[in-house]
Amino acid sequence: MIMELPSAERLADVAGLRFINPLGYLDFLSLYRDARLVLTDSGGIQEETSVLGIPCLTLRENTERPITVTMGTNKIVGSDLEKIVAAAFAALDQSAKSTAGIPLWDGHTAERILAALK
Repeated sequence: MIMELPSAERLADVAGLRFINPLGYLDFLSLYRDARLVLTDSGGIQEETSVLGIPCLTLRENTERPITVTMGTNKIVGSDLEKIVAAAFAALDQSAKSTAGIPLWDGHTAERILAALK
């Protein structure tokens, strides 16, 4: 879809930018698991980056995953270029990945469900 945009020609000259075909879930996760920062419009990626401790900038005006914003693992930046760039540099200036644990995102959900059913 990007290649259909009027500005696509300029993107071809950006150093380090590669266009790839869509990936399966595990391949995509492998692609960004060691990232210092992820920019996305995907709610699922907001969650995954939070679990992995990767700072995330959401390029929308809202999120259906507000806990990621509350816990500080995700920042809503919308589509304003200046705001995106400023937030990206601020996130990259942080020395380490976020270690904020999101309550109940501990891998024990099935155990809690089973206990509730008993």
